[in-house]
Amino acid sequence: MVTKTEETQLNSLENQVDNGGGGAWEYLSLVRKLKVRRSDKVLKHGLSILNNPKLRSTLGPDEWTLYEQVAVAAMDCQCLDVAKDCTKVLRKKFPESKRVGRLEAMLLEAKGSWELAEKAYASLLEDNPLDQTIHKRRVAMAKAQGNVSGAIEWLNKYLEIFMADHDAWRELAEIYVSLQMYKQAAFCYEELILSQPTVPLYHLAYADVLYTLGGLENLQTAKKYYASTIDLTGGKNTRALFGVCLCSSAIAQLVKGKSKEDKEGSQVQSLAAKALEKDYKQRAPDKLPQLTTALKSLTLSS
Repeated sequence: MVTKTEETQLNSLENQVDNGGGGAWEYLSLVRKLKVRRSDKVLKHGLSILNNPKLRSTLGPDEWTLYEQVAVAAMDCQCLDVAKDCTKVLRKKFPESKRVGRLEAMLLEAKGSWELAEKAYASLLEDNPLDQTIHKRRVAMAKAQGNVSGAIEWLNKYLEIFMADHDAWRELAEIYVSLQMYKQAAFCYEELILSQPTVPLYHLAYADVLYTLGGLENLQTAKKYYASTIDLTGGKNTRALFGVCLCSSAIAQLVKGKSKEDKEGSQVQSLAAKALEKDYKQRAPDKLPQLTTALKSLTLSS
C-alpha cells in the first residue's frame, strides 16, 4: 500500500515532469517501485526516453527494464503497436527469456486472442508452476471474458499455492459477495482477519456479510465485528456504528423476553446512537433530523 508521503512525492515528481522540469527516469523508477498504475504517464514519458538515443544510452542495463515497463503500459492504453515493438526489441535481446514470453502472452491477451494467450500461459507454467504473475493473468483473463466461475476457479487454485496473498483473498471475497454467495465470502474474510487482525476493513466487511446472512448467531457475531471495527478506528467508523444499531435492533426482535440480552443490547445500541449523533452534529448537521428519525425507528422496532 502506498503511503501518503510516497503519494505526495509521486504526484510532485509527476507534476514536475509534465511541466518540462525533467526527472522522467526518476518518475518512472518511482512508479515501478511503488507498483502504482499510471499507464498513460508511463507510456508518454517512457517513450520520450526510448525514442531519444542519447537519453536511452545513459540507462545502461535499465534500458531493458524500461522497455518492459513501457510495453505493459502500452497494452493498458491499447497502444498495441507500441507494445509489440517493445516486445520485439526485448525478444531480440533475450531470445530464450521466459519473462519476455510472458509479455508476448499478455500481448495476445490484450488483442483478445484468449485461446492463444491461455496456451501461452499454460506453456509458461509448465516451466515455472510458481509464477504468480501468470496465475494472476489467468484470473484477469477470465474476468475480462465475463467468466466469473472461471475466475473463481483460478483464484482458488492460486490460493492453494499462495495462501498468504491478502489481495487474492479479498478479490475472491468480493466476487462471492457479488454472486450473493455469502457463506463463501465469510470464509475468505475469516482468512483475512486471521492473517491481518488489525485491519478494520476486513472486520467491517466480515460483519456486513454476517449481517446479510442473518440469524441470531450470525447477528451476534456481526455485532462483535462491528464493535471491533469501531475499536480499531478509534470510534470513527460511521458504517460500523450503524451496523451495531442495526444488529442490536434485529437481535432484540429475536430474543424478546430474555431480559439480560435485551438490556445489554439496548445499552450498546444507545452508546452507538449517541456516537452517531455526535459525529453527524460535527460533520453533517443538516442530516441530523434524518438520522434521528432512522434511529427512533430502530428503537421502536426493537
